Amino acid sequence: MKLHTPVLRAAVGLTLTALVLTGCRSGGDDEGSGAVDGVSSDACPAKINPDNGCIYLGVISDLTKGPFAPLAVPITDAQKAFWKKVNEDGGVGGYDIDVESNIADAEYNPEVHNRKYQEMRKDVAALAQTLGSSQTLAILEDMKSDDVIGVPASWNSAWEFEDQILESGANYCFEAMNGVDWAVANRGVKAKVVAVGYPGDYGGDAAAGVEAAAKANGLEFKKIETPTGQDNQAGAVAAILKEKPDLVVVSTGPAEMATLVGGTAAQGFKGTFVGSSPTWNPALLDSAAAPALKALYFQAGPWGPFGTDTPGHEAMRQAIGEDVSPNDGYTAGWTWSYPLLAAIKKAADDGDVTREAIVEAAKNLDEVDYEGILPPEAGRTTGEPSETAYRASVISKVDESAPTGVTMAQELTVGPTAEGYDFSEPCFSLQ
Repeated sequence: MKLHTPVLRAAVGLTLTALVLTGCRSGGDDEGSGAVDGVSSDACPAKINPDNGCIYLGVISDLTKGPFAPLAVPITDAQKAFWKKVNEDGGVGGYDIDVESNIADAEYNPEVHNRKYQEMRKDVAALAQTLGSSQTLAILEDMKSDDVIGVPASWNSAWEFEDQILESGANYCFEAMNGVDWAVANRGVKAKVVAVGYPGDYGGDAAAGVEAAAKANGLEFKKIETPTGQDNQAGAVAAILKEKPDLVVVSTGPAEMATLVGGTAAQGFKGTFVGSSPTWNPALLDSAAAPALKALYFQAGPWGPFGTDTPGHEAMRQAIGEDVSPNDGYTAGWTWSYPLLAAIKKAADDGDVTREAIVEAAKNLDEVDYEGILPPEAGRTTGEPSETAYRASVISKVDESAPTGVTMAQELTVGPTAEGYDFSEPCFSLQ
C-alpha cells in the first residue's frame, strides 16, 4: 500500500510548529566590557558580584525553526539557570559567568552555525553550547585555532577524540548498543533490527552502534536514512513496514520519530521502537500518536530524566523554577554544564583564566562532580578514549504520570556490546 503524507499527518496529528517552544535571544557584543578573548576584569552585565571580573560564554543553538528547537530552548534556559546559580554562589575564581550576551540561533544549519561563530568568536572564552554534530564540525577547526573549548549539545562518538570538545554522557553509538542489548533481553527481539535516522553524523553514529550490537546478538541489520521534516517520512514508514523488523532504533527529532511510530502502527506494525535520546518530547503525549508511543516506544538516554531523584536533578528543578513545563532539554543543558565549570575552576586554581588555560584544564580532568546525575568518573578526560569514554546509558518508558512523560525502565547500565567494544576510533567518521 502506498502511503501518502496526509495519511501520516493524520496518524500523528502533531506539527513541528506545535512542538516548538518560542523564545530566544540573539547574540550581542562586548563593547565597553574590556573583555579580551572573552575574559574581562570588569563585572558582568548582570553585576551579581560587582567586584568580580567576567567570563563570557557563547551559545549556538537551534531556537526557532530547526528540528530540535523543542529541546534546544530549554537546554539554553537551563544553562542560563546553571550559570546564574554559579554566580549567586560567588562565581568562579574571582569571576562571574555571562552566558546571555552571546546567544545565537543557527536553525540546525551548519553554514549558519559557522556564521554565528564568526560573529562571536572574538567575544567568548568558551562555548557553553554548540548544538549538532555536523554543525559543531563546521566550526571545529576555527575553535582549535582560537583555543576555544566547546560543550556539544550532541553525543557523537567522535567528540571523545577531540580536545576542543567537552562532552558528557554515553555517545549515540554506545547508547544504541545498550538499547539493542536491552531490547534483546526485555522485548523478545530475535531476528532483525533496523536503524532509521538522519543522514550524516547523528543518524550514522547511532546506526554504527546498532550494527555492532546486531552483530554481537546474531541479528539481521538494515540501515534506513530519512530526512528532517515530519512530512518527509513516508519513505521510511514504507521501508519499516517492508522490512518487518523486531526492533527499530530511531535517531531523528521528536516530530519525525512520532511520525514513524504513529505511521507504522496505523498500518498494523507491532515491533519495538527505541529512540536515541533527542527523539522524545513530552508534547508528543498530546498527539494522535500517543497510544502507539505508549505501546511501542522506549527512549535510550545518557542519564535519568527530569524527575530523577539525585541532588543534581533537584538543584536543576529548583533553579529553573516551578513555572516551566518539564522537559529533558533542561536536564541536558544543566548536566552538560558541569564539566565546563570544572575546567574553569581548574584553570582558576592553576592561576590562569584564559582560553588556552581552560582548554588545557579541560584535557586534564580526573573527575567531574555531576551531583549524582552521573558518577564522577564519567567526567574523566585524562587517558585514551578507549579507557575514559563513558559507556553506560538508561532506558526509559512512556509514563504519563512522570514530569516529562518518561520514567526509567533500566538505570545506568553498560550492555555487553558496549562493554566489549574496541573504541579505538569514532564509530562513525565525521569527515
